[in-house]
Amino acid sequence: MGGTRDKKVQYFTKLRELLEEYKSIFIVGVDNVSSQQMHEIRKALRGEATVLMGKNTMVRRAIRGFLSELPEYEKLLPFVRGNVGFIFTNGDLKSIRDVVVSNVVAAPARAGAIAPKDVWIPAGNTGMEPGKTSFFQALGVPTKIARGTIEIVSDVKVVETDTRVGPSEATLLNMLNISPFTYGMSVIQVYDNAQVFPASILDITDEELVGHFVSAINTIASISLVVGYPTVPAVGHSVVNHYKNVLALSIATDYTFEGSEAVKDRLANPEAYAAAAPAAAASSDAPAAAAPAEEEEESDEDLGMGLFD
Repeated sequence: MGGTRDKKVQYFTKLRELLEEYKSIFIVGVDNVSSQQMHEIRKALRGEATVLMGKNTMVRRAIRGFLSELPEYEKLLPFVRGNVGFIFTNGDLKSIRDVVVSNVVAAPARAGAIAPKDVWIPAGNTGMEPGKTSFFQALGVPTKIARGTIEIVSDVKVVETDTRVGPSEATLLNMLNISPFTYGMSVIQVYDNAQVFPASILDITDEELVGHFVSAINTIASISLVVGYPTVPAVGHSVVNHYKNVLALSIATDYTFEGSEAVKDRLANPEAYAAAAPAAAASSDAPAAAAPAEEEEESDEDLGMGLFD
């Protein structure tokens, strides 16, 4: 009993130290993760992160004991269920996540296991003797005998995602040496600076963030202008709209200000601006028009004789 109590005290102390040292925590699922995989992940994360495993009841008890001084970690409690562990880090979350989920191993199908994906048996020669045809018939796999061996006629899905693998399916897949599943750590949730969010958030790029931000600003500005409620995103639009109103009022009345003088003069003397525009265009086209005339004169002089000389 004394040894068990000492181990609990040591675990509580270790967990408290990690919570105070690191700002980010990965809550990871470790179903079907082998001890060798755990060793390789710890080795890959050495110097960047610390892996801590433990019984859920002990972890919850420890965290509840820290809540008076570390209340923000109460957000972890709903996720401390099932076969989970913790990875503590102060490094880049995305790179740490990639290291964690990259360590996967192929695994054979086991009867009763939940399939993480669809499992197909590909068409082709199996190399099995005809006496084992019953295994294929039980699962509805179309076969024929070719050169004394069983040949699968077409691809067949034998297990669907999120369903249990049956004994017959497991036996047949193992006979065909098909290891359809891969197992490794999965990131369930991420805790970072008192915020908890799914790991999919780490896949959002800077460009996507900027796009969402700009879209939100445009939406706020539109709503603000419609309802007449002033907001920072709508200030620029409001200033321009009000300036247009003042300019229109100045044009319609005798009131003139610096910004409306040029506009009112253009409206009062349109012929002056209309005459200036063709003159400018003509001056720019004059050199181009003169060039063909000069070429015609030169061509006449180059003849050097009359028609009847």
